[in-house]
Amino acid sequence: MNDTKTKSILVVDDEPGHRMMVRAVLEDAGWRVLEADSGEQALEELVRESSEYSNESPDVALVDMKMPGMNGMELLRELQTRRPGLPVILLTAFGSVGSAVDAMKQGAFDYLTKPADNEELKAVTHKAREYRLLLMENARLRREANDPNVEFIGASSGVAHVRELIAQAGPSEATVLILGESGTGKELVAEGLHRSSTRAERPLIKVNCAALPDDLLESELFGYEKGAFTGAIKDKPGRFQLANGGTLFLDEIGEMPGALQAKLLRALQEKIVEPLGSVRPVETDVRIIAATNRNLKAEVEAGRFREDLYYRLAVLEIRIPPLRDRRDDLPLLVSFLLKKLGSKNHKAIRTVTPAFLETLSHYDWPGNVRELENVLERALILSRSDALSPELLPPQFHGTDPTYQPAQSNEPSFSTPASLEEAEKMAIIRALEENGGHRERTSSALGISRRTLQYKLKKYGLTRR
Repeated sequence: MNDTKTKSILVVDDEPGHRMMVRAVLEDAGWRVLEADSGEQALEELVRESSEYSNESPDVALVDMKMPGMNGMELLRELQTRRPGLPVILLTAFGSVGSAVDAMKQGAFDYLTKPADNEELKAVTHKAREYRLLLMENARLRREANDPNVEFIGASSGVAHVRELIAQAGPSEATVLILGESGTGKELVAEGLHRSSTRAERPLIKVNCAALPDDLLESELFGYEKGAFTGAIKDKPGRFQLANGGTLFLDEIGEMPGALQAKLLRALQEKIVEPLGSVRPVETDVRIIAATNRNLKAEVEAGRFREDLYYRLAVLEIRIPPLRDRRDDLPLLVSFLLKKLGSKNHKAIRTVTPAFLETLSHYDWPGNVRELENVLERALILSRSDALSPELLPPQFHGTDPTYQPAQSNEPSFSTPASLEEAEKMAIIRALEENGGHRERTSSALGISRRTLQYKLKKYGLTRR
């Protein structure tokens, strides 16, 4: 998480002496202190500051509960409207702690009793700012997640090929079959195909064919009319109808029973579906994307999957490489996932030890990126510091679990940098060199937006490359 911004706090208190004490303590701790003697002046101060998340906008507000005019509770509500996400710490007299607790239930971050203890003041404001930074990072990750240029994190050739296929197939109307082991990110590919299609403004509807019983799967896909069966008290549109004009993603298509395969084939061929209990077919305009971790050709040969449906689905196949075949992507994946998980769990991890990355590189990853995310979240939660080391990894990474299977790859492990930022910087330098310094190709190779690449180049002092 980037922490280069000067930490800034807005202190709102009608007592000049207390403001002076707070300023002295916090400036000594490296804070930039803005002052206001009333709620009204505080709002004017915010107007003068730049927009939310800028380098000038306060990270934290320290607000006295009892002030003439607008009191602390009223200012809290105004700040929640004007600066959502800004942590507000309330200052209260000892006898008014109950009111401060009520304010926390309404969204205040914490409270301090006046006069504030110096060490407690520094600790609570630091914690509030860390929370603010996590919110900002989470917002950045959400923006990137909605960027059509971001599908996969990684700079390996296998990932680059997947992104190239998404870019080529996305704008077409072809059905696509995504192949890959469990946890490789088949749903991410489906989302990337939809975002880059002409249907991007229409719904992307997802169905996991393995998660529903056969009879329920049929009604979910095709819908039903009132009275079609016991409990059908009203009409219900199926996923085909809900996805009309958009994309229908059929995950784990290899688990679909034979009878439903025939109905799905008809829907693909004739672009109509028949809801259960209906005698009137319904026209649909849906693009189908399917995914499976099974070998569908083998399933066809074994008679468990219809050959005609297979060829209808597999107009284009996208095969996602397992994580064990792209170990060089581990530093980038670890960096990206720890930022996301840190936001989710309100905990910042700034460094991983070389031994931690080295241990990850020697594991075979049967659960792929999903397993990596689970392992990192476990380590993050158990960590007592802002660094991750090998002892935080589960037993299978140390050979003490009976199911332990070490990596079988003969490839040498990557050179492990001392921190996530070093890993990220090395990957960016390598991608720049491989793409002749071309920014657009480099951002595409890394699976990040050009805007994000520009930010990281500035961050790591690489703008002249």
